[in-house]
Amino acid sequence: MTPLNTFGAIMTQAIELESALADYYGRAGDSEGARASEKRRQKMMRVRREAVLEITLEAIDGLDSDDYALDLDDTSESGQARVASTAARFYREVAPGINVRQARRALERAAREHAGE
Repeated sequence: MTPLNTFGAIMTQAIELESALADYYGRAGDSEGARASEKRRQKMMRVRREAVLEITLEAIDGLDSDDYALDLDDTSESGQARVASTAARFYREVAPGINVRQARRALERAAREHAGE
């Protein structure tokens, strides 16, 4: 159980999530999903690097990485839908706790992309 109580912890979780999803979608034969996850991973890495100077250290409470565990073994269509839903929920729930506009927007956009909006 890893608490997601800092900007760095949230961005690290987002990067790791997208990396795992890129591999997952690749194994599932969804090259478009894999490319999209890799693109989001790169964006999160860039946002983390660029936003470090802007962050105001405020505590972020109530988030834990275990709440967003992914079942990466089920590559069926329904498994992919559950994974995308969990990823979208992660981004929707962590975005409001980030006080850097660029980072919050990137997280919100990732939520929309995973939700298919």
